[in-house]
Amino acid sequence: MEPILSVRNLNFYYGEHKALKDVNMDIYKNNVTAFIGPSGCGKSTFLRTLNRMNDFIENVKVEGNIIYEGKDIYSKEMEPVELRRRIGMVFQKPNPFPKTIYENIVYGLRKNGVNKKDVLDEVVEKTLKAVALYDEVKDKIYKSALELSGGQQQRLCIARAIAMQPDVVLMDEPTSALDPISTMKIEELVLELKKDYTIIIVTHSMQQAARISDYTAFFLNGEVIEYDETSKIFSNPRDKRTEDYITGRFG
Repeated sequence: MEPILSVRNLNFYYGEHKALKDVNMDIYKNNVTAFIGPSGCGKSTFLRTLNRMNDFIENVKVEGNIIYEGKDIYSKEMEPVELRRRIGMVFQKPNPFPKTIYENIVYGLRKNGVNKKDVLDEVVEKTLKAVALYDEVKDKIYKSALELSGGQQQRLCIARAIAMQPDVVLMDEPTSALDPISTMKIEELVLELKKDYTIIIVTHSMQQAARISDYTAFFLNGEVIEYDETSKIFSNPRDKRTEDYITGRFG
């Protein structure tokens, strides 16, 4: 299997603090890859290195390589804005813009100079259907996105990310602020979306990782302790620390 992202010897620093230590990982196309581990272990920091979201933080340093489509994403040739179009992001708390549902979805397209109404209309309908939101909101797409429930807002944020037709969608604990029913809908959505996208998800729920991911990486103190097919991580981990974490002995 050809990896869509290859991470080699990645170290990441916040000032003097080394937050990621020698991370190596291949992430495969049209799979769901989950990052698990205790709070503060580097999962979200690592996720944000994959589309250079950490560039917005002062006094950070990256060492090593992240190869995407044959190019190092930290090289001079890589345009970060274009990279983030190809590797989209969905955050922990739903963050719709204070605009209509319609304008939320087409926001990135308009930024890229796409303004033809029939094109935008088609994208809005297609992406709302893709995130199973169309039937719920089709009569109010010109109303404020802030009127939606939390679970609907998060599905809208996923629609906004995929409207740009990325290759990869990064999700940073996308269900942690949601109730169980909304969580289930997002999980069903992730399984549906992997037909067209590569999904990388940080989750604090091991049950969620077991339910929806194909591959799982266990992080501890900035290191990847173990990375393998999810079924192997949960049934037959190689490292005692992984086993202790997933059986609830620590973390």
